[in-house]
Amino acid sequence: MATSGNKLADTDEKIFIGKGEETAWLTLALANRHGLVTGATGTGKTVSLQVMAEGFARAGVPVFAADIKGDLSGISEVGEAKDFTIKRAKEMGLDFQPDQFSTVFWDVFGEQGHPVRATVTEMGPLLLSRMLDLNDVQEGVLNVAFRVADENGLTLIDMKDLRALLDAIAPNGGKKAADDEEDPLAPIRKAAQSYGNVSKATVGTIQRQLLVLENQGGTKFFGEPALTLKDFMKTDRDGRGMVNILVADKLMQSPRLYATFLLWMLSELFEELPEAGDLPKPKLVFFFDEAHLLFNDAPKALMDKIEQVVRLIRSKGVGVYFVTQNPIDVPDKVLAQLGNRVQHALRAFTPRDQKAVAAAAQTFRPNPKLDTARVIMELAKGEALVSFLEGGGTPSMVERVMVRPPSARIGPITPEERKAIMDASPVKGKYDTAVDAESAYEIIQKRIAGTAAPADGEGGGGEGGGLLGQIGSIAATIFGTNVKRGRLSTGQVIARNVTRSVTDKVIGGVVADLGKSVGGSIGGSIGRSLVRGALGGLLRR
Repeated sequence: MATSGNKLADTDEKIFIGKGEETAWLTLALANRHGLVTGATGTGKTVSLQVMAEGFARAGVPVFAADIKGDLSGISEVGEAKDFTIKRAKEMGLDFQPDQFSTVFWDVFGEQGHPVRATVTEMGPLLLSRMLDLNDVQEGVLNVAFRVADENGLTLIDMKDLRALLDAIAPNGGKKAADDEEDPLAPIRKAAQSYGNVSKATVGTIQRQLLVLENQGGTKFFGEPALTLKDFMKTDRDGRGMVNILVADKLMQSPRLYATFLLWMLSELFEELPEAGDLPKPKLVFFFDEAHLLFNDAPKALMDKIEQVVRLIRSKGVGVYFVTQNPIDVPDKVLAQLGNRVQHALRAFTPRDQKAVAAAAQTFRPNPKLDTARVIMELAKGEALVSFLEGGGTPSMVERVMVRPPSARIGPITPEERKAIMDASPVKGKYDTAVDAESAYEIIQKRIAGTAAPADGEGGGGEGGGLLGQIGSIAATIFGTNVKRGRLSTGQVIARNVTRSVTDKVIGGVVADLGKSVGGSIGGSIGRSLVRGALGGLLRR
């Protein structure tokens, strides 16, 4: 904490959050140590989130935030000098200056923002299993499906690709071995069975879960052009960080899809960004609203990896801020990584509530001047208990402060204002039209019709499956003899024959450049498919 004598304005090194007996400053150099904003409904969490987002944007740090109720959209419009905002600012010794911030709206459903898409390959079997709520056996079959797709040159882009692949690996009930010659998908079925018993019943269960996901809008999420996360990490012409807002009011009707999507984003950031060490300010700050949804019913293996990613992504220059009602919503291992805390009021009407208040109080460094547990229940709207990291990264003593008023508008914008912002967006036209390129579904249909080229290891004359055959397959793809638009077999052959470290350092960049020139966004994801998402990759390490 800084003393109240300091100038109450954001600087190149810190963000002014609020003022009580002491002034609350969030140090930019320690902002990538993550944070937590908690409090009961209606106590001011969204305003605190907006104040922090504005501060980061002023400092040139891009922001990504989920907007559950639409209230955060006002950050894109000039604030209004209302009586209560002017009064609160004066009480802090702050001159209220209306402001607005460059904003890009995103929407998984493409209705109130630019569409957000990922390919099935990028999502990977681990996160997809969580999204589908699969058990261990079903998750195992899904892993088999992804392995078979790799080995047979089948790119998984959208839902119909995954459905076609699952149909292809399902046992052909009632068929004898002699009938395999008449079944163009027999090599795929055999490959699947070689990894273990893949039953038709299990495949059917996964297909039904896919239907549930499709009914929740998952079809719109999977496809191309896939999101390039670097589009989140931009500054505007004035050097301010862009504020990226995920419109999540409709997405929240599918909590598992919402939580898995944001977890996928974290894993992609972890995978793509290089090590950065300690920076003067973060490269990106990520606000995860309704954070408890991330941890609900998550299996232990996934929980361990969430904790690992949260811990390690700090070194990539990314700060993660969870927003939820109570600190007990966040597992202890993750909570221990969150150094910057803002606690709004909690109400204790039941014994369980009283335990929650006590637990929240215990997460702060004690202040002899405050009875933290009592103050948490007394906080007025807009007040908060805060503790930010200082000095060598140690948490400051908890202080009671009034959060400063935001400079931009408080509350939602109109549909007309949203449309104007989207029309002027720096990514306008890049993601707005879906592309249905050739992928697993089309390739499987061609094989059934007898028009597709043989998969790796099938036929192909004297080259067989040896090294020469693999080199030939790479050359065939590069020079366009077998695979349309440069898709697939290059990445799959490299994935099977080049180690992870060599791929990351040498071949990944070459293949990504090749893919970008001839294969659209899937080319850019070939390198990523080698590890297929940070969480999936971590589990295999």
